[in-house]
Amino acid sequence: MGIKRFRPVTPSRRWMTGYTFEEITKTEPEKSLLAPLKKTGGRNVYGRITMRHRGGGHKRRYRIIDFKRNKFDMPAKVVSIEYDPNRTARIALLEYEDGEKRYIIAPVGLKVGDTVVSSKTQPVEVKPGNAMPLRFIPLGTVLNSLELSPGKGGQIARSAGSSVQLMAKEGKYAHIRMPSGEVRLFLQDCLAVIGQVSNPEKDSISIGKAGRKRWLGRRPIVRGVAMNPIDHPHGGGEGRAPQGNPHPVSPWGWITKGKKTRKPKASDRLIVRRRKSKK
Repeated sequence: MGIKRFRPVTPSRRWMTGYTFEEITKTEPEKSLLAPLKKTGGRNVYGRITMRHRGGGHKRRYRIIDFKRNKFDMPAKVVSIEYDPNRTARIALLEYEDGEKRYIIAPVGLKVGDTVVSSKTQPVEVKPGNAMPLRFIPLGTVLNSLELSPGKGGQIARSAGSSVQLMAKEGKYAHIRMPSGEVRLFLQDCLAVIGQVSNPEKDSISIGKAGRKRWLGRRPIVRGVAMNPIDHPHGGGEGRAPQGNPHPVSPWGWITKGKKTRKPKASDRLIVRRRKSKK
């Protein structure tokens, strides 16, 4: 997939980049796999904002994605590669031999006309889009949509360009290198999809203007030092005052900008090597 640049007819257009969408083969989604998607504006059931900077954005319909890949040992043909407004990756529409259609997250290299299969009891060909348990996958293979627990459905490495790598197998566990560099243990019965998630060029896109963020449902962010003292601990002062606080904090007084926030949890025992911390 390519990235297009724009003529600098306005200041915002000068550095803006966008997708060429040349990999998209169908513009209308499969109606049977659509569901309504209600906007929340970052508010909970009490109407209180629990997630700031959310709201507005283009209307969307949710595409029902098959993260479990539980239609085993039945080949499926790739009918189309489509755009999904709810995620950064592209999605692929599969049609199984019995006529059922399902969406999956499209890996890099998956094309219309390809055949993919998911198996739980035997190894299948190691090619993009095929799914099988970790126990059958060769070492060094790049994977996506990895399950945290067997049968739960893919939860790890689902965003554009992300992937994990199978490093080793030991007993009932497999060593997986995560996108962060952390090495973690997963049960070998966990299902994973072969290949890297599609749209790896996503990180190279320059939004270019604030309005484009608003289309995505993101509202403006205001710096704490630009607020009043009642609104933020960094606020107030005469003129362009610095934050003044030797320990930068959030609006609620929590130490931020680099403080470790991970709490001890039972799954810590599955971490073989921690992620590399930024210096």
